Parts: sequence; C-alpha cells; structure tokens
Amino acid sequence: MKTIIRVKRVTSAAELAHAFRIRMRVFVQEQGVPEEIELDRDDQRAIHYLAAVANHAAGTARIVLRHGDAKIGRMAVLKSYRRQGVGRKLLRRAVAKAKKLGARKIYLHAQVPVVEFYEKLGFDCIGSVFDEAGIPHRKMILQWNRQDGAGKRRASTEISPNRKSGRQWQS
Repeated sequence: MKTIIRVKRVTSAAELAHAFRIRMRVFVQEQGVPEEIELDRDDQRAIHYLAAVANHAAGTARIVLRHGDAKIGRMAVLKSYRRQGVGRKLLRRAVAKAKKLGARKIYLHAQVPVVEFYEKLGFDCIGSVFDEAGIPHRKMILQWNRQDGAGKRRASTEISPNRKSGRQWQS
C-alpha cells in the first residue's frame, strides 16, 4: 500500500510548534546541533511547511527569501518516516512555492551525506565543503529555465493542492 503524504503550509502556532519539535529531535537530539542555534531569527519571516503521514507530523522545511533568492532550509524528517518520500514531497512543495514567488535563484545548504538526494531533484553543488553547526555541508543551487520552470533534469515540482481537513497534527 502506498504511503499517503500530505504537505501543508504552516498557518498556526500549533503547527509551527510541531515543525520546531521535529527540528529539535532531528538536528539537536540526533545530530548534536547546539539548541541555541537551531531556532533563529529567520524562523519569524520564513514560510514553513509540515508533512504528515497518517495524520502524524513527519517532516518539515522552510523557505527564506533574501534579495529575490529563495533559500530552502531546515529540512528535517523524523527517522521512522525516512525513505518514504516525505523529504522529496517537502522539497518539491518548497521549490514550487519559491518559483511561484518569482525567486531568481533557489538554493540550499545540504549536509554532505544527503547531497545525492538533492542532486536527484535537480540541485547542483557549487563551491567546496564548509562547516555549518559542526556538520559538513555543500551549497547547492537548483538549475532550471525560468521561462518554462522546468529543471534541467526535468525534476517534477507539481504538487497537488492539499485538502482542508479538521484533523489535528500529531507528533
């Protein structure tokens, strides 16, 4: 049976709290990122997303707009939901939104072990490896033709609209 993954834009304080809990579990508890740098001032102006599997909060991502460019970041998927398509769906949703907002460039900082994941979805590494929060990263940029919106690898960014539901997110 195929896993149904819903991705929605965060619109309430409760949903944002779920996103922050996922980030704390993944980045602070699993990866050892210092808690005091995980939540930052960009969270106040970012567009946040939550992914859910069977109505349980499973992953999160955010978009921060800077000078006409979009940075996708804080992509985190809970361990028990990895390799089920949650990260892919979150990334596609964030890319689609960044394009809709007219971003000139879409980029991210990928942890080195997951560079291949982003490459499969149309991102290319630029520059050398650098340290961010004690973890090796690579800057990656999405390659696409702004006129037709297609990625050079034809990475699909179509996302079906989320249906409104009265269900609560669980984590």
